[in-house]
Amino acid sequence: MGFNLSDHWVWDFWLADDGADYHLYYLHAPKSLGNPDLRHRNARIGHATSTDLATWTDHGRAFDAGAPGSFDGSATWTGSVVRDPTGLWRMFYTGSRFLSPDSAANIETVCLATSADLSTWTKQPGPILSADPALYETLGTSSWPEEAWRDPWVFWDEQSQLWHMLITARSKTGTEPDRGVMAHATSSDLFNWTIQPALSQPGSGFAHLEVFHIVEAGGRKHVVFCCDSAKLCGDRSGAVGGIWTQPLESFPADVDFRQARLLVDERLYAGRVVFDRTGRPNLLAFNNVGAAGDFLGGISDPLPLVIGKDGYLELESAA
Repeated sequence: MGFNLSDHWVWDFWLADDGADYHLYYLHAPKSLGNPDLRHRNARIGHATSTDLATWTDHGRAFDAGAPGSFDGSATWTGSVVRDPTGLWRMFYTGSRFLSPDSAANIETVCLATSADLSTWTKQPGPILSADPALYETLGTSSWPEEAWRDPWVFWDEQSQLWHMLITARSKTGTEPDRGVMAHATSSDLFNWTIQPALSQPGSGFAHLEVFHIVEAGGRKHVVFCCDSAKLCGDRSGAVGGIWTQPLESFPADVDFRQARLLVDERLYAGRVVFDRTGRPNLLAFNNVGAAGDFLGGISDPLPLVIGKDGYLELESAA
Protein backbone atom coordinates (compact mmCIF):
# COMPACT_ATOMS: atom_id res chain seq x y z
CA MET A 1 0.00 0.00 0.00
CA GLY A 2 2.77 2.43 0.89
CA PHE A 3 2.14 6.16 1.26
CA ASN A 4 0.42 8.15 -1.48
CA LEU A 5 -1.66 11.30 -1.87
CA SER A 6 -4.33 11.35 -4.55
CA ASP A 7 -3.91 15.03 -5.41
CA HIS A 8 -0.16 15.50 -4.85
CA TRP A 9 3.02 13.97 -6.15
CA VAL A 10 5.11 12.50 -3.32
CA TRP A 11 8.82 11.80 -3.65
CA ASP A 12 11.94 12.33 -1.43
CA PHE A 13 11.45 11.62 2.28
CA TRP A 14 13.21 10.99 5.58
CA LEU A 15 12.16 9.57 8.94
CA ALA A 16 12.38 10.09 12.68
CA ASP A 17 11.52 7.42 15.26
CA ASP A 18 10.24 8.46 18.69
CA GLY A 19 10.04 4.84 19.89
CA ALA A 20 6.27 4.59 19.44
CA ASP A 21 5.70 6.06 15.98
CA TYR A 22 7.71 6.44 12.82
CA HIS A 23 7.46 10.03 11.58
CA LEU A 24 7.69 10.41 7.83
CA TYR A 25 8.65 13.79 6.33
CA TYR A 26 8.05 13.85 2.61
CA LEU A 27 8.27 16.23 -0.33
CA HIS A 28 5.02 16.88 -2.15
CA ALA A 29 3.62 19.21 -4.82
CA PRO A 30 0.12 19.50 -6.31
CA LYS A 31 -0.70 17.48 -9.41
CA SER A 32 -2.67 20.52 -10.59
CA LEU A 33 0.71 21.86 -11.80
CA GLY A 34 0.23 19.47 -14.74
CA ASN A 35 3.89 18.71 -15.43
CA PRO A 36 5.63 16.60 -12.75
CA ASP A 37 8.94 18.29 -13.63
CA LEU A 38 7.53 21.44 -12.01
CA ARG A 39 7.29 19.71 -8.64
CA HIS A 40 10.84 20.66 -7.68
CA ARG A 41 10.06 24.39 -7.83
CA ASN A 42 6.95 23.91 -5.71
CA ALA A 43 8.00 21.30 -3.15
CA ARG A 44 6.82 21.51 0.44
CA ILE A 45 7.49 19.17 3.38
CA GLY A 46 4.61 17.04 4.66
CA HIS A 47 4.30 14.86 7.75
CA ALA A 48 2.78 11.40 8.30
CA THR A 49 3.03 8.78 11.04
CA SER A 50 2.95 4.99 11.25
CA THR A 51 3.48 2.25 13.79
CA ASP A 52 4.45 -0.40 11.24
CA LEU A 53 6.03 1.40 8.24
CA ALA A 54 3.16 0.24 6.04
CA THR A 55 -0.03 2.02 7.15
CA TRP A 56 0.33 5.78 7.35
CA THR A 57 -1.73 8.66 8.79
CA ASP A 58 -1.15 11.95 7.00
CA HIS A 59 -0.90 15.16 9.03
CA GLY A 60 -0.45 17.62 6.18
CA ARG A 61 2.22 20.26 5.68
CA ALA A 62 4.96 20.57 8.29
CA PHE A 63 5.69 24.24 7.48
CA ASP A 64 5.71 26.55 4.49
CA ALA A 65 8.41 27.97 2.26
CA GLY A 66 9.78 31.41 2.97
CA ALA A 67 8.99 34.75 1.39
CA PRO A 68 9.79 35.07 -2.33
CA GLY A 69 13.50 35.74 -2.81
CA SER A 70 14.48 34.33 0.60
CA PHE A 71 16.80 31.36 1.08
CA ASP A 72 13.87 28.89 0.95
CA GLY A 73 11.55 31.15 -0.99
CA SER A 74 11.00 28.76 -3.90
CA ALA A 75 10.83 25.35 -2.23
CA THR A 76 11.72 23.30 0.83
CA TRP A 77 13.65 20.15 -0.03
CA THR A 78 15.12 17.03 1.52
CA GLY A 79 16.70 16.83 4.98
CA SER A 80 17.01 14.80 8.17
CA VAL A 81 15.84 14.95 11.79
CA VAL A 82 17.88 14.42 14.98
CA ARG A 83 17.16 14.90 18.68
CA ASP A 84 19.58 17.11 20.58
CA PRO A 85 20.76 16.45 24.17
CA THR A 86 17.96 18.65 25.58
CA GLY A 87 15.27 16.59 23.85
CA LEU A 88 14.56 19.16 21.16
CA TRP A 89 14.06 17.76 17.66
CA ARG A 90 15.98 19.52 14.91
CA MET A 91 15.14 19.23 11.23
CA PHE A 92 17.93 20.16 8.84
CA TYR A 93 16.37 20.71 5.44
CA THR A 94 17.28 22.18 2.06
CA GLY A 95 16.16 25.65 1.10
CA SER A 96 15.86 26.22 -2.64
CA ARG A 97 15.78 29.63 -4.35
CA PHE A 98 15.26 29.60 -8.11
CA LEU A 99 16.63 32.76 -9.68
CA SER A 100 13.95 33.14 -12.38
CA PRO A 101 10.80 31.35 -13.59
CA ASP A 102 12.39 30.38 -16.91
CA SER A 103 15.81 29.24 -15.66
CA ALA A 104 17.03 26.09 -13.93
CA ALA A 105 19.56 28.16 -11.96
CA ASN A 106 18.96 27.81 -8.25
CA ILE A 107 20.83 28.31 -4.98
CA GLU A 108 20.58 25.55 -2.38
CA THR A 109 21.34 26.05 1.31
CA VAL A 110 20.99 24.10 4.56
CA CYS A 111 18.24 25.41 6.84
CA LEU A 112 16.89 24.52 10.29
CA ALA A 113 13.52 24.04 11.97
CA THR A 114 12.91 22.86 15.54
CA SER A 115 10.13 20.98 17.33
CA ALA A 116 9.32 19.65 20.78
CA ASP A 117 6.97 16.95 19.49
CA LEU A 118 7.84 16.21 15.83
CA SER A 119 4.53 17.77 14.79
CA THR A 120 4.73 21.54 15.32
CA TRP A 121 7.83 23.02 13.71
CA THR A 122 9.40 26.47 14.04
CA LYS A 123 11.73 27.60 11.30
CA GLN A 124 14.93 29.24 12.51
CA PRO A 125 16.67 32.24 10.93
CA GLY A 126 19.01 31.16 8.24
CA PRO A 127 20.34 29.65 6.22
CA ILE A 128 22.72 28.00 8.67
CA LEU A 129 25.12 26.65 6.04
CA SER A 130 25.97 27.60 2.44
CA ALA A 131 28.49 26.18 -0.01
CA ASP A 132 32.05 27.35 0.70
CA PRO A 133 33.56 28.48 -2.63
CA ALA A 134 37.03 27.70 -1.31
CA LEU A 135 36.13 24.00 -1.18
CA TYR A 136 33.09 23.40 -3.37
CA GLU A 137 31.64 24.34 -6.73
CA THR A 138 29.24 27.30 -6.68
CA LEU A 139 26.79 28.59 -9.26
CA GLY A 140 28.48 30.05 -12.32
CA THR A 141 31.87 28.40 -11.82
CA SER A 142 31.01 25.51 -14.17
CA SER A 143 28.32 24.50 -16.64
CA TRP A 144 26.29 22.85 -13.84
CA PRO A 145 22.93 24.70 -13.59
CA GLU A 146 22.65 24.88 -9.80
CA GLU A 147 24.63 25.56 -6.67
CA ALA A 148 24.40 22.05 -5.24
CA TRP A 149 24.27 22.13 -1.44
CA ARG A 150 21.37 19.94 -0.35
CA ASP A 151 20.06 16.80 1.41
CA PRO A 152 21.77 17.35 4.79
CA TRP A 153 22.16 14.11 6.74
CA VAL A 154 23.14 14.73 10.37
CA PHE A 155 24.40 12.17 12.89
CA TRP A 156 26.34 12.02 16.17
CA ASP A 157 29.74 10.32 16.27
CA GLU A 158 30.78 9.07 19.68
CA GLN A 159 34.47 8.76 18.87
CA SER A 160 34.95 12.33 17.67
CA GLN A 161 32.33 13.72 20.07
CA LEU A 162 30.95 15.80 17.21
CA TRP A 163 27.86 16.07 15.08
CA HIS A 164 28.55 15.40 11.41
CA MET A 165 26.61 16.56 8.38
CA LEU A 166 26.82 14.94 4.93
CA ILE A 167 25.70 17.12 2.02
CA THR A 168 25.10 16.63 -1.70
CA ALA A 169 27.65 18.92 -3.40
CA ARG A 170 30.11 19.17 -6.25
CA SER A 171 33.87 19.59 -6.26
CA LYS A 172 35.35 22.80 -7.67
CA THR A 173 37.94 20.64 -9.47
CA GLY A 174 37.77 17.63 -11.75
CA THR A 175 36.54 16.81 -15.22
CA GLU A 176 32.99 17.98 -15.83
CA PRO A 177 30.45 16.67 -15.17
CA ASP A 178 32.15 14.01 -12.98
CA ARG A 179 32.39 16.24 -9.91
CA GLY A 180 29.85 14.79 -7.49
CA VAL A 181 31.19 14.51 -3.93
CA MET A 182 30.03 13.94 -0.36
CA ALA A 183 30.47 17.30 1.35
CA HIS A 184 31.14 17.32 5.08
CA ALA A 185 30.59 19.69 8.00
CA THR A 186 31.01 19.29 11.77
CA SER A 187 29.51 20.87 14.87
CA SER A 188 29.67 20.52 18.63
CA ASP A 189 26.26 22.15 19.25
CA LEU A 190 24.13 21.55 16.11
CA PHE A 191 24.02 25.27 15.40
CA ASN A 192 27.57 26.43 14.68
CA TRP A 193 29.00 24.40 11.82
CA THR A 194 32.47 24.18 10.28
CA ILE A 195 32.59 23.20 6.62
CA GLN A 196 35.25 20.55 6.04
CA PRO A 197 36.82 19.15 2.87
CA ALA A 198 34.72 16.54 1.08
CA LEU A 199 34.84 12.94 2.28
CA SER A 200 35.16 11.73 -1.31
CA GLN A 201 36.91 12.72 -4.49
CA PRO A 202 35.49 13.71 -7.90
CA GLY A 203 35.86 11.22 -10.72
CA SER A 204 33.84 8.33 -9.25
CA GLY A 205 31.31 8.37 -12.09
CA PHE A 206 28.58 10.41 -10.42
CA ALA A 207 27.71 13.97 -11.46
CA HIS A 208 25.80 14.13 -8.20
CA LEU A 209 25.36 11.81 -5.22
CA GLU A 210 22.01 12.53 -3.61
CA VAL A 211 20.26 11.86 -0.28
CA PHE A 212 23.16 10.31 1.63
CA HIS A 213 22.57 8.41 4.79
CA ILE A 214 24.61 6.06 6.93
CA VAL A 215 23.24 2.93 8.60
CA GLU A 216 24.75 0.12 10.65
CA ALA A 217 23.69 -3.38 9.68
CA GLY A 218 25.39 -6.74 9.92
CA GLY A 219 28.04 -5.35 12.26
CA ARG A 220 29.33 -2.62 9.94
CA LYS A 221 28.35 0.74 8.54
CA HIS A 222 26.93 1.25 5.06
CA VAL A 223 26.42 4.38 3.01
CA VAL A 224 23.28 4.63 0.86
CA PHE A 225 22.75 7.34 -1.77
CA CYS A 226 21.14 7.93 -5.16
CA CYS A 227 22.17 8.86 -8.68
CA ASP A 228 19.94 8.51 -11.72
CA SER A 229 21.05 7.19 -15.12
CA ALA A 230 21.22 10.65 -16.69
CA LYS A 231 23.78 11.82 -14.13
CA LEU A 232 26.14 8.84 -14.42
CA CYS A 233 29.36 9.84 -16.14
CA GLY A 234 32.99 8.84 -16.62
CA ASP A 235 33.42 5.08 -16.41
CA ARG A 236 29.73 4.70 -15.45
CA SER A 237 28.36 6.49 -18.54
CA GLY A 238 25.55 4.54 -20.17
CA ALA A 239 24.85 2.41 -17.09
CA VAL A 240 21.57 2.27 -15.16
CA GLY A 241 21.19 4.52 -12.14
CA GLY A 242 19.04 4.32 -9.03
CA ILE A 243 19.78 3.66 -5.36
CA TRP A 244 23.43 2.85 -4.57
CA THR A 245 25.20 1.43 -1.54
CA GLN A 246 28.65 0.62 -0.25
CA PRO A 247 29.97 -0.96 2.99
CA LEU A 248 32.40 1.15 4.97
CA GLU A 249 35.45 0.05 6.94
CA SER A 250 35.14 3.09 9.21
CA PHE A 251 33.25 6.36 9.24
CA PRO A 252 33.59 9.35 9.27
CA ALA A 253 36.45 8.77 6.85
CA ASP A 254 37.19 9.22 3.18
CA VAL A 255 35.00 7.07 0.92
CA ASP A 256 36.01 5.81 -2.52
CA PHE A 257 32.69 5.83 -4.38
CA ARG A 258 34.20 3.91 -7.26
CA GLN A 259 33.32 0.89 -5.09
CA ALA A 260 29.62 1.78 -4.90
CA ARG A 261 27.14 -0.78 -6.20
CA LEU A 262 23.56 -0.43 -7.44
CA LEU A 263 21.09 -1.65 -4.80
CA VAL A 264 17.95 -1.16 -6.91
CA ASP A 265 17.47 0.51 -10.30
CA GLU A 266 15.79 3.87 -10.80
CA ARG A 267 12.29 2.47 -10.80
CA LEU A 268 12.78 3.38 -7.13
CA TYR A 269 14.69 6.41 -5.83
CA ALA A 270 15.76 8.30 -2.69
CA GLY A 271 15.95 5.07 -0.70
CA ARG A 272 16.13 5.06 3.09
CA VAL A 273 17.07 2.10 5.26
CA VAL A 274 14.79 1.90 8.29
CA PHE A 275 14.64 -0.74 11.01
CA ASP A 276 11.31 -2.26 11.99
CA ARG A 277 10.42 -3.07 15.60
CA THR A 278 12.14 -6.45 15.32
CA GLY A 279 15.39 -4.71 14.34
CA ARG A 280 15.24 -5.90 10.75
CA PRO A 281 16.51 -3.49 8.05
CA ASN A 282 14.10 -2.52 5.29
CA LEU A 283 14.35 -0.24 2.29
CA LEU A 284 11.73 2.44 1.71
CA ALA A 285 11.91 4.41 -1.53
CA PHE A 286 9.66 6.47 -3.75
CA ASN A 287 8.16 5.08 -6.94
CA ASN A 288 10.11 6.95 -9.59
CA VAL A 289 9.87 5.81 -13.21
CA GLY A 290 7.02 3.76 -14.69
CA ALA A 291 7.19 1.34 -17.62
CA ALA A 292 6.53 4.18 -20.05
CA GLY A 293 9.22 6.37 -18.49
CA ASP A 294 6.67 8.57 -16.74
CA PHE A 295 7.07 9.88 -13.19
CA LEU A 296 4.97 7.98 -10.64
CA GLY A 297 5.52 9.20 -7.07
CA GLY A 298 4.39 7.72 -3.78
CA ILE A 299 6.42 5.77 -1.23
CA SER A 300 6.85 2.01 -1.36
CA ASP A 301 6.03 -0.58 1.24
CA PRO A 302 9.06 -1.81 3.21
CA LEU A 303 11.40 -4.04 1.20
CA PRO A 304 13.42 -6.39 3.45
CA LEU A 305 17.21 -6.15 3.18
CA VAL A 306 19.97 -8.65 3.84
CA ILE A 307 23.76 -8.53 3.87
CA GLY A 308 25.20 -10.30 0.84
CA LYS A 309 28.15 -12.69 0.94
CA ASP A 310 30.55 -9.88 -0.01
CA GLY A 311 29.21 -7.52 2.66
CA TYR A 312 27.00 -5.28 0.51
CA LEU A 313 23.37 -4.54 1.30
CA GLU A 314 20.97 -6.42 -0.99
CA LEU A 315 17.21 -6.74 -1.35
CA GLU A 316 16.14 -10.02 0.21
CA SER A 317 14.17 -10.83 -2.93
CA ALA A 318 17.34 -10.53 -5.03
CA ALA A 319 19.64 -12.47 -2.73
